[in-house]
Amino acid sequence: MEWVEAQGKTVDGAIEAAITELGLDSPDQATVEVMQEPTAGFLGLGGKEAIVKVTRKPKRSRRRRSRSGGSSEGRSSQQKKGNGKGGKKNGAQVSSSRRNRPKNETSSKPDSRERPVTQNEEPRPEAAPIETQAEVAAEFLNGLLDAFGLEGDVTTRVEEDILWMNVSGGQTEALVGQKGAVMQSVLELTRTVVQRKTFGAPRMRLDIAGYGERRREALGIYTTRLTERLKADGGEIMLEPMNAADRKVIHDSVVEIEGVRSFSEGEEPNRAVILSLEEGYEPAKASGGGEETDDDDDTSPTPPSEGSPGQ
Repeated sequence: MEWVEAQGKTVDGAIEAAITELGLDSPDQATVEVMQEPTAGFLGLGGKEAIVKVTRKPKRSRRRRSRSGGSSEGRSSQQKKGNGKGGKKNGAQVSSSRRNRPKNETSSKPDSRERPVTQNEEPRPEAAPIETQAEVAAEFLNGLLDAFGLEGDVTTRVEEDILWMNVSGGQTEALVGQKGAVMQSVLELTRTVVQRKTFGAPRMRLDIAGYGERRREALGIYTTRLTERLKADGGEIMLEPMNAADRKVIHDSVVEIEGVRSFSEGEEPNRAVILSLEEGYEPAKASGGGEETDDDDDTSPTPPSEGSPGQ
């Protein structure tokens, strides 16, 4: 086997796997070509592993004549016998010329502990300024509207290192979708385009046809109703799973309400917000105050049906 392709979470891990497959001792004995750099993806999704192509370097044949006129073959066999231990490592034959190299001989090859540098590998460019990233995002969103034949306006602004994007116009509601699913996909596509063209992406927020603002207002009202019930009855209220943007709206709303705290539990995409009373705060029923309500709409902590804004 002269070459092999291997993949791993890191380039070094992929190289190590390929070296083992070829039965070599170190990357010094092979030529490494990085076919694909690893990417982390977004929220653990869409990541790519590193892929490398490792080719065995050709062995240099050296035939030396001994002073007695014999070839070096007899001498090399004696060297193998004399170096009994360490002859093989991980099933690969170790070159005797490597072990018998004079101490004062220096090697031009890189240290095997360091990552080999290949001709195809280039330093990663720095990310463009956020203003440039905003221009790329606006260009993509305008192109998306043209592709769908929709009339609308795209505006962007930068606040506290967050890129806010707003798409307005009556026809643009087609890009919202049920429970904001289409708008969320548009946000991820925009993020991917910005990242590829500018070598990075800031935190981004997208609102289409005012949907995101309406969603935040509905979640704020919903949170207020739940906290009122919690302060009356006590205990805890666990909401249904939400995305990170919706959970942040809930947490921000609870901060303004006395006696109630909020926290999140679970793993994405099933992470949910839990509401509870602060330590020492007594519910109205326990203290004998308050009135019972017959509002059946509050018996189930179901969030507004408008869905999730972009995050």
